[in-house]
Amino acid sequence: MQPLKTYDYLVLARRRIFEWTRPLSPEQYARQFAIGRGSLAHTLTHIMISEWYYVQRLQRRDVPPYQQWPIQEENPPPFAALEAAWTEQAGQTRAALETVRDWSAPFEYRVTTDDGRPEIVTACAADLFTQLAFHEVHHRAQAMNMLRQLGIAAEDLDFNALMYQRRPA
Repeated sequence: MQPLKTYDYLVLARRRIFEWTRPLSPEQYARQFAIGRGSLAHTLTHIMISEWYYVQRLQRRDVPPYQQWPIQEENPPPFAALEAAWTEQAGQTRAALETVRDWSAPFEYRVTTDDGRPEIVTACAADLFTQLAFHEVHHRAQAMNMLRQLGIAAEDLDFNALMYQRRPA
Protein backbone atom coordinates (compact mmCIF):
# COMPACT_ATOMS: atom_id res chain seq x y z
CA MET A 1 0.00 0.00 0.00
CA GLN A 2 1.26 3.49 -0.80
CA PRO A 3 0.15 5.63 2.15
CA LEU A 4 0.18 8.99 0.36
CA LYS A 5 -1.75 7.68 -2.65
CA THR A 6 -4.14 5.84 -0.35
CA TYR A 7 -4.72 9.00 1.68
CA ASP A 8 -5.33 10.99 -1.52
CA TYR A 9 -7.99 8.43 -2.39
CA LEU A 10 -9.61 8.81 1.04
CA VAL A 11 -9.74 12.58 0.57
CA LEU A 12 -11.21 12.25 -2.93
CA ALA A 13 -13.88 9.79 -1.77
CA ARG A 14 -14.58 12.00 1.27
CA ARG A 15 -15.20 14.96 -1.04
CA ARG A 16 -17.95 12.94 -2.73
CA ILE A 17 -19.50 12.25 0.68
CA PHE A 18 -19.31 16.00 1.38
CA GLU A 19 -21.01 16.76 -1.96
CA TRP A 20 -23.85 14.38 -1.14
CA THR A 21 -24.20 15.63 2.44
CA ARG A 22 -23.91 19.39 1.84
CA PRO A 23 -27.47 19.86 0.45
CA LEU A 24 -29.10 18.01 3.37
CA SER A 25 -31.10 19.91 5.95
CA PRO A 26 -29.79 19.97 9.54
CA GLU A 27 -32.61 17.54 10.40
CA GLN A 28 -31.50 15.07 7.72
CA TYR A 29 -27.86 15.43 8.81
CA ALA A 30 -28.88 14.57 12.38
CA ARG A 31 -31.52 11.94 11.50
CA GLN A 32 -31.13 8.75 13.52
CA PHE A 33 -30.45 5.42 11.84
CA ALA A 34 -29.99 1.94 13.25
CA ILE A 35 -26.49 1.70 11.69
CA GLY A 36 -23.09 3.27 12.12
CA ARG A 37 -22.80 5.81 14.88
CA GLY A 38 -26.54 6.56 14.59
CA SER A 39 -26.52 9.60 12.28
CA LEU A 40 -24.46 11.15 9.53
CA ALA A 41 -23.44 13.88 11.98
CA HIS A 42 -22.11 11.41 14.54
CA THR A 43 -20.58 9.03 11.99
CA LEU A 44 -18.70 11.71 10.04
CA THR A 45 -17.55 13.37 13.26
CA HIS A 46 -16.33 10.00 14.55
CA ILE A 47 -14.29 9.38 11.39
CA MET A 48 -12.74 12.85 11.53
CA ILE A 49 -11.73 12.77 15.19
CA SER A 50 -10.42 9.23 14.80
CA GLU A 51 -8.17 10.40 11.97
CA TRP A 52 -6.94 13.23 14.22
CA TYR A 53 -6.21 10.69 16.97
CA TYR A 54 -4.31 8.29 14.70
CA VAL A 55 -2.19 11.12 13.32
CA GLN A 56 -1.38 12.34 16.83
CA ARG A 57 -0.16 8.83 17.64
CA LEU A 58 1.68 8.54 14.32
CA GLN A 59 3.55 11.72 15.27
CA ARG A 60 4.20 10.22 18.70
CA ARG A 61 2.35 12.99 20.48
CA ASP A 62 0.57 12.55 23.77
CA VAL A 63 -3.18 12.65 23.29
CA PRO A 64 -5.18 14.51 25.93
CA PRO A 65 -8.12 12.81 27.61
CA TYR A 66 -11.15 12.60 25.30
CA GLN A 67 -13.02 15.23 27.32
CA GLN A 68 -10.35 17.75 26.24
CA TRP A 69 -10.49 16.99 22.50
CA PRO A 70 -11.44 20.01 20.38
CA ILE A 71 -14.33 18.12 18.73
CA GLN A 72 -16.25 15.24 20.28
CA GLU A 73 -18.60 12.79 18.65
CA GLU A 74 -21.36 13.39 21.21
CA ASN A 75 -21.58 17.03 20.09
CA PRO A 76 -21.06 16.92 16.34
CA PRO A 77 -20.57 20.30 14.71
CA PRO A 78 -22.94 21.50 11.99
CA PHE A 79 -21.95 20.03 8.64
CA ALA A 80 -20.35 23.22 7.25
CA ALA A 81 -18.09 23.45 10.31
CA LEU A 82 -17.21 19.76 10.13
CA GLU A 83 -16.35 20.00 6.43
CA ALA A 84 -14.13 23.04 7.02
CA ALA A 85 -12.36 21.46 10.01
CA TRP A 86 -11.82 18.15 8.23
CA THR A 87 -10.53 19.85 5.09
CA GLU A 88 -7.98 21.72 7.20
CA GLN A 89 -7.12 18.54 9.08
CA ALA A 90 -6.59 16.66 5.79
CA GLY A 91 -3.74 19.01 4.92
CA GLN A 92 -2.17 18.39 8.31
CA THR A 93 -2.65 14.63 7.95
CA ARG A 94 -1.03 14.52 4.54
CA ALA A 95 1.89 16.64 5.79
CA ALA A 96 2.35 14.25 8.73
CA LEU A 97 2.33 11.25 6.39
CA GLU A 98 4.98 12.89 4.21
CA THR A 99 7.34 13.03 7.20
CA VAL A 100 7.32 9.27 7.88
CA ARG A 101 10.65 7.74 6.92
CA ASP A 102 10.32 4.26 8.40
CA TRP A 103 6.82 2.83 8.21
CA SER A 104 7.78 -0.37 10.05
CA ALA A 105 9.71 0.94 13.07
CA PRO A 106 7.77 -0.05 16.21
CA PHE A 107 7.04 2.45 18.95
CA GLU A 108 4.92 2.46 22.08
CA TYR A 109 2.29 4.73 23.51
CA ARG A 110 0.16 4.71 26.61
CA VAL A 111 -3.64 4.53 26.60
CA THR A 112 -6.31 4.23 29.23
CA THR A 113 -9.01 1.66 28.52
CA ASP A 114 -12.72 2.49 28.82
CA ASP A 115 -12.72 0.90 32.27
CA GLY A 116 -9.74 3.01 33.40
CA ARG A 117 -6.88 0.53 33.08
CA PRO A 118 -3.58 1.84 31.66
CA GLU A 119 -2.09 -0.08 28.74
CA ILE A 120 1.00 0.21 26.59
CA VAL A 121 0.30 -0.20 22.86
CA THR A 122 3.06 -1.21 20.45
CA ALA A 123 2.50 -0.26 16.82
CA CYS A 124 4.30 1.22 13.85
CA ALA A 125 3.40 4.00 11.42
CA ALA A 126 2.10 1.44 8.90
CA ASP A 127 -0.22 -0.02 11.54
CA LEU A 128 -1.65 3.36 12.45
CA PHE A 129 -2.12 4.37 8.83
CA THR A 130 -3.75 1.05 7.98
CA GLN A 131 -6.19 1.54 10.86
CA LEU A 132 -6.88 5.13 9.75
CA ALA A 133 -7.65 4.04 6.18
CA PHE A 134 -9.71 0.94 6.93
CA HIS A 135 -11.58 2.70 9.73
CA GLU A 136 -12.65 5.48 7.37
CA VAL A 137 -13.74 3.04 4.66
CA HIS A 138 -15.74 1.02 7.22
CA HIS A 139 -17.65 4.05 8.52
CA ARG A 140 -17.92 5.65 5.07
CA ALA A 141 -19.92 2.63 3.94
CA GLN A 142 -22.29 3.26 6.84
CA ALA A 143 -22.58 6.93 5.87
CA MET A 144 -23.34 5.94 2.28
CA ASN A 145 -26.08 3.63 3.52
CA MET A 146 -27.60 6.52 5.49
CA LEU A 147 -27.38 8.80 2.45
CA ARG A 148 -29.16 6.21 0.32
CA GLN A 149 -31.91 5.95 2.93
CA LEU A 150 -32.26 9.74 2.62
CA GLY A 151 -32.78 9.36 -1.14
CA ILE A 152 -29.25 10.36 -2.21
CA ALA A 153 -27.80 8.21 -5.01
CA ALA A 154 -24.48 7.63 -3.24
CA GLU A 155 -22.47 5.93 -6.00
CA ASP A 156 -19.45 3.67 -6.19
CA LEU A 157 -16.37 5.06 -4.42
CA ASP A 158 -14.02 2.15 -5.08
CA PHE A 159 -10.33 2.93 -5.35
CA ASN A 160 -10.16 1.66 -8.93
CA ALA A 161 -13.08 3.85 -10.00
CA LEU A 162 -11.51 7.00 -8.57
CA MET A 163 -7.76 6.45 -8.88
CA TYR A 164 -6.92 4.29 -11.89
CA GLN A 165 -6.05 6.16 -15.06
CA ARG A 166 -8.35 5.24 -17.92
CA ARG A 167 -8.43 5.98 -21.65
CA PRO A 168 -10.45 4.75 -24.62
CA ALA A 169 -9.17 1.46 -26.06
